[in-house]
Amino acid sequence: MGFVIDAAVYIDAPADLVWQVITDFPRYGEWNPFVPECKSSLVPGEPIDMLVNVSGSGPRKQREWIRSHTPGRELSYSMKPVPLGTLHSLRSHTVTPVNDNRTRYESHFELNGWFHPVVAAVLGTNLRRGFEGMTAGIQRQAEALRTR
Repeated sequence: MGFVIDAAVYIDAPADLVWQVITDFPRYGEWNPFVPECKSSLVPGEPIDMLVNVSGSGPRKQREWIRSHTPGRELSYSMKPVPLGTLHSLRSHTVTPVNDNRTRYESHFELNGWFHPVVAAVLGTNLRRGFEGMTAGIQRQAEALRTR
């Protein structure tokens, strides 16, 4: 079993507004402490370029690849697998309407490959903190936009 970080939160905002927050990349710097910059066409097979705050040394560039995109519902991406099964990842965002004004947001991250225990030992705490901060940021931003 790999290194997995799962989080789910109920957001008091419509699903389309939550989705707008997740995909409005130019505004990430306003609310996202983990990924302050992001660019992508969201087309499967194309890149997603990010600046990611993984450690105390400041943000670093990260390029991953869009795996799937169902507008308004789901987005996933992953790093290019490192040769010999060394390391591979999956990141996904899932948005599910509960009713017209409430949404369940699910965040999923997994890191696999024989080298994942080393990465998890070195960066695991920071990754967990980062994904939790991003999840909380999505919730705050969507709820703030709903009240405007």
